[in-house]
Amino acid sequence: MKIVGLESIVFGVEDVAGCATFLTDYGLFPVDVTEKGGRFEALDGTSVVLAHSANESLPASIGNGCMMRKTIMGVADQETIDAITAELSKDRDVKALADGSIESTDDSGFVIGFKVTERKQLTLPGEISNVPGSPFQRPVNHLAVNDDAEQIRPRTLSHIVYFVPDPVKAEAFYVERLGFRCTDRFEGTGPFLQPAGTLDHHTHFLIGAPPFMQGVEHFTFHFGGPTEMMQNGSRFIEKGYQAFWGPGRHIFGSNWFWYFNSPFACHIEMDADMDLHDQNWVPRVATSDADTSQTFLMRYRNKWAPGKDSGKNGAYE
Repeated sequence: MKIVGLESIVFGVEDVAGCATFLTDYGLFPVDVTEKGGRFEALDGTSVVLAHSANESLPASIGNGCMMRKTIMGVADQETIDAITAELSKDRDVKALADGSIESTDDSGFVIGFKVTERKQLTLPGEISNVPGSPFQRPVNHLAVNDDAEQIRPRTLSHIVYFVPDPVKAEAFYVERLGFRCTDRFEGTGPFLQPAGTLDHHTHFLIGAPPFMQGVEHFTFHFGGPTEMMQNGSRFIEKGYQAFWGPGRHIFGSNWFWYFNSPFACHIEMDADMDLHDQNWVPRVATSDADTSQTFLMRYRNKWAPGKDSGKNGAYE
């Protein structure tokens, strides 16, 4: 199955205007947005789609207050659409939609869609560093930080994390039916999963949880590097949004992270610089705890300078 990754995540919300402002402040482009909803795109066109929760065209909610109605995955070609249709039709309904996509459910009850990807191929440089002992990476007189940048834009939809009541069953569906593979695993918690059409460490992470918690823990977009992520996260806080976890850097996946509370009954993350793995990679197994979740964790504080609000007589704290 040539599934290349997440294409869109669809939410049904009560406060369309508030959620639209949140996603725009996060850095996504509003596209065809009205008071009824619309798309919010990253630079490559992957997106979050908003609609009012009363919109009858939306798939039903899974319950538990979960606002996510559908996860849409992009695939490489029509042959993959046909193959997924044939596979899933063996034991469940597969609906063909007018836009050429298909819609079904996974074994946890989440509505999933598949469409031939429309994501744009980006040719933008990523963050580069000048390191003693290494050839020049960033050109001479080229600045690493642009504090005057009007808006920092996420590049692509990265991954989603589900709370599932049966992680073994949930994993088997994605691996055996859709061709995903486990790249790393938190023992007793769940797997990080990678579809066949990408090298990203994961597009899905499954966390075992009681049935009343089933839903989405978080979703995230990739940014151009840790500086973009940190700068955008700082600006996000300055706009009044609340950080939940981070900034820091994960061990599994190595991605930089910063999580925030969101109006979608889940967290939203900003991330950057995820590991890439091919079939030669051997999955690791670890228990899920503070020592395995991140290699380091920082604490945000307001901007500060020596001698300014820094203690008695301007001394360092």
